[in-house]
Amino acid sequence: MPTITFVSNDNKTVEAPENSNLLRVSLREKGGIPFKCGGGLCGTCKCRIEEGLAHTDAIKAKERKHFSDEEFAAGHRLACQTFVNGDIKVSWVPRP
Repeated sequence: MPTITFVSNDNKTVEAPENSNLLRVSLREKGGIPFKCGGGLCGTCKCRIEEGLAHTDAIKAKERKHFSDEEFAAGHRLACQTFVNGDIKVSWVPRP
């Protein structure tokens, strides 16, 4: 099973089934990724895949409204639109 490390939450590490949605895992395991809509519209769940970007699925059209190609190359994704197929480390800017 893939291991997801929530860097911005004291490196909390959890296991998740293959092809798990990153935001759903965060919610279930109290990973801490901020969210509002959960549908790719608001951008609240913006995060950065620090390690393991190759273990995420293809970028969705909804994500293209929030990030540039350079940001995608640097690992930026929307947690609600990202599915995980291997070990990753994810960070985000904590919300007040």
